[in-house]
Amino acid sequence: MFIKRSRNKALANHQPLHHPDHRRPITRREFIAQGFRAGTATVFGASALSLFANPRAAQAALSSDLEALKSSCGLGVQGAGKIPFICFDLAGGANIAGSNVLMGKSGGQQDFLTTAGYNRLGLPGDMLPNDPAFVNQELGLAFHTDSGFLRGIQARTGAGTRAATNGAIIAARSENDTGNNPHNPMYGIYRAGADGSLLSLIGSRSSDSGGNSLAPMDLIDPEARPTKVDRRTDVTGLVDVGDLVGLLDQSDAVAVMESIQRISDAKMNRVNTQITADEVIKDLVRCGYVKSADLADRFGDPSTLDPDLDPDIVGPGGIFTSAQYNGESEFRKTAAVMKLVVNGFAGAGTITMGGYDYHTGERGTGERRDFLAGECMGACLEYAARRNMPLMMYVFSDGSVSSNGRIDDSAEGRGKGEWTGDNQQTAASFFLVYNPNGRPAAIRNQIGYMRADASVETASSPAANNVNQLVQTVLLNYMALHGEQGNFGTTFPGHGLGNATLQDSLIALPGIVSGTI
Repeated sequence: MFIKRSRNKALANHQPLHHPDHRRPITRREFIAQGFRAGTATVFGASALSLFANPRAAQAALSSDLEALKSSCGLGVQGAGKIPFICFDLAGGANIAGSNVLMGKSGGQQDFLTTAGYNRLGLPGDMLPNDPAFVNQELGLAFHTDSGFLRGIQARTGAGTRAATNGAIIAARSENDTGNNPHNPMYGIYRAGADGSLLSLIGSRSSDSGGNSLAPMDLIDPEARPTKVDRRTDVTGLVDVGDLVGLLDQSDAVAVMESIQRISDAKMNRVNTQITADEVIKDLVRCGYVKSADLADRFGDPSTLDPDLDPDIVGPGGIFTSAQYNGESEFRKTAAVMKLVVNGFAGAGTITMGGYDYHTGERGTGERRDFLAGECMGACLEYAARRNMPLMMYVFSDGSVSSNGRIDDSAEGRGKGEWTGDNQQTAASFFLVYNPNGRPAAIRNQIGYMRADASVETASSPAANNVNQLVQTVLLNYMALHGEQGNFGTTFPGHGLGNATLQDSLIALPGIVSGTI
């Protein structure tokens, strides 16, 4: 007797993906891509040491004489004054173009593909974006109205945040299911000037790039290797202000350190001026005490670094309710990274999300995971808005997927095409920029383009068929946001983006700050 097999059921967000046409994962990157190894995050209660802290611990302020020394000791600013940068590494080959961010032919996002092309991107004939009902431009960049990314972003952002955002999609092929794509741009962001007051770069994976995909070899700087951050304890463990803040309240601790600095300074002024390099020695000692006082001033209050204690992140008025935050590790991981980057404690950060190799013969698994990724993206945008800080957020994946046109008409599948296989021809990346001063007017919302059949036109831009040049395109756009695109050639000698005229054709948004924030 013949028994008809039912459609595969949608998998929960943290269930691993078992593909009959894939070998069993054997590397760390393969485990992440198929969700056998997910991003981790934990919740801990207060430490025992906090029982000794005085609950009044109000934010102290350094005395005026020490404030004047901060600048000369290199302690005057929070970070390097560059736009915070966060990238999402969706490991495994997620869908980006078409069903999420619209991608068109040479005329831009709404130079529509054929019905067969959209079918390949998982969109049935009754959901095509040539019907205005399926085009959403709340974020400036056009999304499909039923995009999982968009729905997730909407769930975590206010209308004002979305109205001050714009971005671009980049047609760019990359290999499927491999960490060998040099996708990660963070070292280049650091070279372009981004830095933090505590760390230069952070990432949610313990890797040279801080993420799942590699960084371009010519950009790697061992001195700026990303510090692994994917939970609150990674964040709160960055600064040790010593036991003094535990024994005294924060204000008194700062006062003690200030007194020590003044006493030391007075003694140093009596040192025999014939000592070799006397002024250098004085400066080192003086700045050492000023830094200690400054650390106690800025980080003696645990809420300064702890994402769990930030009311903009979690709680009644936060981006996440306590139940949502405690129930989803990806939210806690995202919070840890965005807390450091948006506040200038780190210059740039990577958030890796695993399990995006979701060609499972149904649609629901991909929709669930796209929605979760969108929620994390939206949280970063909303947190930047609440901190009144600009933010560039970049999203990429190793390869992509395609559909054979069979419709998943289940509730989870939402009536869209099933994802049935890997397909690097349909790959793309995109970025969004939040500007607290209002939405930047786009020069263009699409870089490169697709053919009518939804395959990347490999000659459409330098980024279209070269991942290293995709990273360079992102870096060029980051510098352009600061009005510094003219320095691109000297900052990245040997790049592959051509002359100034060609580079101008690859810039999506105008400058929103002049050099620094």
